[in-house]
This record gives sequence, C-alpha cells and structure tokens, in this order.
Amino acid sequence: EVHLVESGGGLVQPGGSLTLSCVASGFDFSTSTMDWVRQAPGAGLEWVSSINRWSTLTSFADSVKGRFTISRDNDANTLYLYMNDLKTEDTAVYYCALPDGGRWSRRGQGTQVTVSS
Repeated sequence: EVHLVESGGGLVQPGGSLTLSCVASGFDFSTSTMDWVRQAPGAGLEWVSSINRWSTLTSFADSVKGRFTISRDNDANTLYLYMNDLKTEDTAVYYCALPDGGRWSRRGQGTQVTVSS
C-alpha cells in the first residue's frame, strides 16, 4: 500500500522560505516520477512540480518557477520541495503524490503552508 507522509509546513511571512519533506513507503520510490500538488481553500488540486526517477528532469508551474526547487533522495525514499520568496497566494495544503495521469489519487495527508504577515 502506498504511504506518503508530508511534513515541514507552517506559518511564514511573505518573502520567507520553507522546506517540505515527504517520506514514501509501500512502493518502489526510486523508479517513480513524483509530483508536488497543492490545494488552496475552496479550490481544486493544482500541480506545482515534478521530478523524474533520476532527478535529471524537473518541471514547475509558472506560478512558482524561479522560487521553488524540487529534489529527491532515493536512498532515503524522500522527496523535497524548497520554497523561497513565498507569497500569500502560495497558501495551501501541499501534497506529495504519484502522478497517476494527473489524478494524484495516491497522495499523502498533506501539510499546511500559510503565508501571511
């Protein structure tokens, strides 16, 4: 059974930084492309970033490009999202997920990121 546990969220002021982590188990993490997605209050899931199994290909939504970085440690079964220059519009619950064709049905419980002064 796929198990994904996110951590690292919190309250941060605009312009601040946070690092999210996601520990994976129950599947072969090292061979899986992984995504970060987010859900703002009252909105649907929004794709944020992806990384391939070898960390040779990463991609980002235009809204976070240049501010967020994604990485992974296959030995530790862990996915990371480094978020810099946070904006109020980044406020959301952040999930790590298997892509599943954009359905992200296999995702963790999420971690809340709140950007507010």
